[in-house]
Amino acid sequence: MRGSSTQTIQRVTTAVIAACAALASQTSPTFAHASDRGHVLLLPTGHYIAGAAFAVAASFLVLALLPPDRLMAFWRKRLPLGSIPDLRLSASIAAFAVFAALIVAGFTGSRDPLSNPLPLTIWTLLWVGLTLVQGLFGNLWYWLNPWYGPYCLVTIALGAKARSNAQLKLPHWLGYWPAVFLFLAFAWFELIDPAPDDPARLAMAAGLYWLVCFAAMLAFGFERWSRQGEFLSAFFAMVGHFGIVEAGKDGPRLRLALCWPGAKLNEAEALPPSGALFLLATLASVSFDGFSKTFFWLGLNGINPLELPGRSALIATNSLGLIAMFVALAGVGLLAVMSGERLVRSSIPLPKTAGLFVWSIVPIALAYHFSHYLTVLLVNGQYALVALSDPFARGWNLFGTAHMPVEAGIAMGASSAWVLWNLQALAIVGGHVLAVLVAHVLAWRLHPSAASASLSQLPLTVLMIGYTVFGLWLLSTATAG
Repeated sequence: MRGSSTQTIQRVTTAVIAACAALASQTSPTFAHASDRGHVLLLPTGHYIAGAAFAVAASFLVLALLPPDRLMAFWRKRLPLGSIPDLRLSASIAAFAVFAALIVAGFTGSRDPLSNPLPLTIWTLLWVGLTLVQGLFGNLWYWLNPWYGPYCLVTIALGAKARSNAQLKLPHWLGYWPAVFLFLAFAWFELIDPAPDDPARLAMAAGLYWLVCFAAMLAFGFERWSRQGEFLSAFFAMVGHFGIVEAGKDGPRLRLALCWPGAKLNEAEALPPSGALFLLATLASVSFDGFSKTFFWLGLNGINPLELPGRSALIATNSLGLIAMFVALAGVGLLAVMSGERLVRSSIPLPKTAGLFVWSIVPIALAYHFSHYLTVLLVNGQYALVALSDPFARGWNLFGTAHMPVEAGIAMGASSAWVLWNLQALAIVGGHVLAVLVAHVLAWRLHPSAASASLSQLPLTVLMIGYTVFGLWLLSTATAG
């Protein structure tokens, strides 16, 4: 059985590699840019795309032939780092104080989004920077959550009896649907709203979101709403599974250990359908952010890329596009998992397999997050350092960075373009290779035979190869805006 399955895997992988080679031979060099506001440089992107497809296909073949026991033994290794005090309450109160100050700055500070710290902190330092830190190191949001500290103080003031009497139960069937809808609203505001960078408008939205979630936490409990309703906490917790630092409670302290990326998923449970859709929504939002600016998308909607009518004119078009991207990703992902399970005639319920394999998209989401927002982080991160030194536009210099010159040239020029493009391409390939590895590890949990587990991953690997090509095309094709 193993021999025939392995031969099948090898034949299909060879066919995939041959298809990749054919694609490369027909792909001409295109103009590549680093992100939506990047630069243009002529690069042999066809070679990059073919090489990336080869890398993902080869990683599948290696994992298909590798003995699972050896890989799992290697995967489970940990390097103890000692313990640290658990200062979660103090850190959260400090984070809330910073958040409150940023809201005030949004209303009273500079009207320029590149001078006001609120949009720079939320869109650059939080959504871009902290997401990447979470994916690299682990759940830093555990300390920086601005709801935990105020929630603890309020519940202590109410007393244990009043707290237990006031708390409601969140229906089990609701799952992650609150987080799904709140995230889609966040993505719509970021990508489609006419003025998401306007400091006062953003302060109103962020302040209202904090209040709504705080009320829900008081009603349903902090842990329950953070896990299923508050999308930042839910997303960061999922992304934190791929960090290389593992933390465990040890009384009033936290025990830390180094682990391999994604190794914490060894004990992860299958997500319910709503949880799987939540993860897919995060990937869809970043993908559509890049896709919505391509000449292809604009031309498809009869818009001249050189005469953009502005965000207001594209609200309906891009709203439908965002939902379509989400539905398309969910559809092809489910089809890939279903096809793989049918290949091995598995009797495991589809919701369980889909809910488990969806974890493998997290490294892909992180890779696209890094690649798409790299230049934004490099440039707007500098503006954030300047703005945070003078948050209320009163001539302060709190951190000595208020007069720091912003080097926008870090993302411009031929040499910068070459370095940034290679970093982006490497991230996308690395993210997909890690996704193939994670999918195999999860498949070994479902299927007793290693050959069957590998065979079940063929359709998912083909999907990942296709998405690698799509991601590199997004980075290299011409865009507007």
